Amino acid sequence: MSARRVPAQLQPAPWDKKHLFAVKAVAAGTATEHQQRLALQWIIEQAAGTYQTSFSPDNHSLTDFAEGRRFVGSQIVKLINLDPEKLKKDDGNG
Repeated sequence: MSARRVPAQLQPAPWDKKHLFAVKAVAAGTATEHQQRLALQWIIEQAAGTYQTSFSPDNHSLTDFAEGRRFVGSQIVKLINLDPEKLKKDDGNG
């Protein structure tokens, strides 16, 4: 009996100790500037796969799953790039 291969879209995001410590420090509110940037970069690029292709030609469910991950990263990137000076004062999001 052969081991069943887990599709790439379902694999956990790769990380190492520096990512572990950075994310934990952000969660605890004690992260250095470097750790904050490292954690956010890992979340956007690895965990969310924001800049990776999400299309799976043989399995639309895998495409949907990957798009869900990418959506989270896209929302984070949107907020990072949004100019708060251009927001309306009464939009309720401040």
